[in-house]
Amino acid sequence: MAKLLSRQELEVGVEFYSFALQEADDNLVPTPFPEDSASGDFLSFHERRIDIESGGHTHTALLTAEVWDSIPPNEASGDWEAEGEGEIESPTGELAICEMMGNSGTYVELGRPQTLWKLRIRCSGRDAVYRLAQVDVPSGIERYLVQFWPASG
Repeated sequence: MAKLLSRQELEVGVEFYSFALQEADDNLVPTPFPEDSASGDFLSFHERRIDIESGGHTHTALLTAEVWDSIPPNEASGDWEAEGEGEIESPTGELAICEMMGNSGTYVELGRPQTLWKLRIRCSGRDAVYRLAQVDVPSGIERYLVQFWPASG
């Protein structure tokens, strides 16, 4: 049975409908965010980088990052409007949350360097934040759950 190793609750500044999770050492990322980021898909995978498309133009989203010792149960509750799976390599064991202007200074701590991680990302509040971001800069409407586990686990 999978065991939850850590959980972080983080705020993400979303600009131009997107943000990214990227290897913390920029020198190890061949194409840093936001280069080549206009895909139109919920998730876009690049080497050591994942671009995430939001429902709203400019707002603050909430991101919960969970690190598991093996694949977590696929039963997270919530009204998920988008979801996807993939993998990312993180030589440092940290992923920076990147906004359009660069690294936000906020990191997801994976706890293990030199590991290929599988991940599952889910999002709720996309429709609501789309409407609200047309007239304001909302906070906490859009929520993300990102679950990581070692690719070998």
